[in-house]
Amino acid sequence: MKTDRFLRGLAWAMPFCLAACNTPPAPPAPPLEAVAQRATDGGSSAGGVMPLLAYYQLVNRMSAREKSALAASPASPAIQVRMAMLLGQSRSAADIGRAANLLESVLRSADPAAADYHALARFLADHYGERQRLELQADRAAQLAKDSQRRAVELQDKLDALADIERSLPVRSRGPRQAPGDGR
Repeated sequence: MKTDRFLRGLAWAMPFCLAACNTPPAPPAPPLEAVAQRATDGGSSAGGVMPLLAYYQLVNRMSAREKSALAASPASPAIQVRMAMLLGQSRSAADIGRAANLLESVLRSADPAAADYHALARFLADHYGERQRLELQADRAAQLAKDSQRRAVELQDKLDALADIERSLPVRSRGPRQAPGDGR
């Protein structure tokens, strides 16, 4: 009876196990060249933000020549957002500031082509502003830690100096003490 129940359960579970073995593989990732081509297509189509998002993934892998070619490109909202993405990858506060200025110019632009990039520009500007705020906060915390360390060293030096003074004092003899008023 138990084996019959076991065989029925096995017969019921077998199709599921076999179906799991026949799962199709995940589609292959598009080649890097195809992503790069879509990212550099100008980004002025109806879905202008999508090529910029693909471009954002490539920014870290760009060569210096590609970066300088982008800087030499004529200023358009798409190019300004791309330059801001490129500058935003830097750890320099000056580059983050320049990126924020480029994004603000895209946001203030009355150009109809810039309207496609307002949401992405606002997102990046907020992100870079938050990064600047956090970097400033980290710098303040590092400065406070340095000041605390310096004060701790100064206090330790004072304690050591007091201990040296205490050691240099003559030692009192600890004889029997007379009670007050005991004038013998």
